[in-house]
Amino acid sequence: MNAFDTTARGVYLITVTPFTDSGALDLASTDRMVDFCLERGVTGLTILGIMGEATKLTADEAQAFTRQVVQRVRGRVPVVVGVSSPGFAAMGELTRAVMDLGASGVMVAPPSTVRTDDQIAAYFDMVNETLGPVPWCLQDHPVATGVQMSPAVMLRILKQSPRCVMVKHEDWPGLAKLAALRAASDKGEVGRVSILTGNGGGLFLPEELSRGADGAMTGFAWPEMMVDVVAAHCRGDVERAHDLFDAYLPLARYEQQAGIGLAVRKHLLHSRGAIASPFVRKPGPRLSERDVADIARLVRRQDKRLAELV
Repeated sequence: MNAFDTTARGVYLITVTPFTDSGALDLASTDRMVDFCLERGVTGLTILGIMGEATKLTADEAQAFTRQVVQRVRGRVPVVVGVSSPGFAAMGELTRAVMDLGASGVMVAPPSTVRTDDQIAAYFDMVNETLGPVPWCLQDHPVATGVQMSPAVMLRILKQSPRCVMVKHEDWPGLAKLAALRAASDKGEVGRVSILTGNGGGLFLPEELSRGADGAMTGFAWPEMMVDVVAAHCRGDVERAHDLFDAYLPLARYEQQAGIGLAVRKHLLHSRGAIASPFVRKPGPRLSERDVADIARLVRRQDKRLAELV
């Protein structure tokens, strides 16, 4: 199995959870989706995140989905599982279950109940106790959690968390924070961890790479965009990275609309053959005819621009 550790780089794609048209968990489509992602060069998969509709799954479904993903991946890339929970009993139970199934590690975000730096740090002390030897990713996503973590408190957490191997950076705007975290590790103030970015399907990916990110951990119906942008940037071809990114930007932006973003992503993944149904479980959005027309236009324009960049 590829290691999930502080050297992680590339693209850890946040996956959707496929359902049938009737809303049942679709394990056959799960296999198709995994193959689709791996064929496009991702270096890891992250499941049971916010865009994976984790809160809409039963405990049995979450484990069944994890099992299917891990079995289909067959150790080719790390599989990271979101286990965030205000309660440590639930977090510990899910962590033990997914690690027994073969997951590479887990991801944890702070609950909305913590506010001060001391409260945040104390919460992650308890995360360390709960997870024990399991490698984990610190998710900084204040738009979803309502918790603002300053660079100072994040560095405090990292110093106290020897098994935290990655930061998922999703603050927005957050380029200065990302740069501060990387500068601290470069100076030896804290051990180096992998920093993958998750802002809005990669809406700031080229700039984040220039500030010290090691890659992306987010979702987009064209994962090859992030794979190719990261690869170009890593080989020093920054202008090529920006040109590729610009070609996908209008569709990536459209996919990030509050309210309908997940429906857009599933519609596109369905159109690309990655999943059999675009179904989103309730409560969830539905696309209008105008939405679908917008998407079709953006895809045509994206295809045209990409052909010009070959």
